Amino acid sequence: MIYLRKAEERGHANHGWLDSWHTFSFASYHDANFMGFSALRVINEDIIDPGQGFGTHPHKDMEILTYVLSGTVEHQDSMGNKEQIPAGEFQIMSAGTGVRHSEYNASNTEALHLYQIWIIPERTGIEPRYAQRRFDDVKGRQFVLTPDERDGSLKVYQDMTLSRWVFNPGDKDGVDIEAGRRVWIQVVKGEVKVNGELAGASDALAIWDESTLNIEAESAAEVLLFDLPPV
Repeated sequence: MIYLRKAEERGHANHGWLDSWHTFSFASYHDANFMGFSALRVINEDIIDPGQGFGTHPHKDMEILTYVLSGTVEHQDSMGNKEQIPAGEFQIMSAGTGVRHSEYNASNTEALHLYQIWIIPERTGIEPRYAQRRFDDVKGRQFVLTPDERDGSLKVYQDMTLSRWVFNPGDKDGVDIEAGRRVWIQVVKGEVKVNGELAGASDALAIWDESTLNIEAESAAEVLLFDLPPV
């Protein structure tokens, strides 16, 4: 089964300084049909005005991933980290027993565009930690998050993997899915067909009860593929 989650059907909130699209229920957006997907709890696509951002606020018992598409995030947290995350980098933070942090657009002239993704951890009470990484800009599939940090990926405390997949126009590739697993594909840019289902930038596909995925790029494209545990 493949369900296409169109970009324009997501929840939307425009706060002036922040234009945010919510894949799943978040803040004032509530949809009982979109409370999450397997271990995924939040996928927000945010555009943040120059010099603006999220002031210091708390998190607990959540794996929080930020992927910067354009611009630079200025991050500061209660663990003592003060970092900048430029476009193309991924940042993972385990909130665990509790952490406070702030995130701002480091530029006073350019907008910041990012995905913020929350993943429910396999257990509560994890010691808070922080990591960020730029991955080589290679064509093909590349692990970003894994439980065992395979192939240089960032660690995530959940039985899941996140792959970044970059395609040239006309590229075709495929992946087998273990029985019972769920897959979420978030299209970052371009257009792809997944088992014949067309999806464009900011669209997503929720996938279950499929054994194989065939992906074909209709244009230069990038997708995030989450291989997730059974519900």
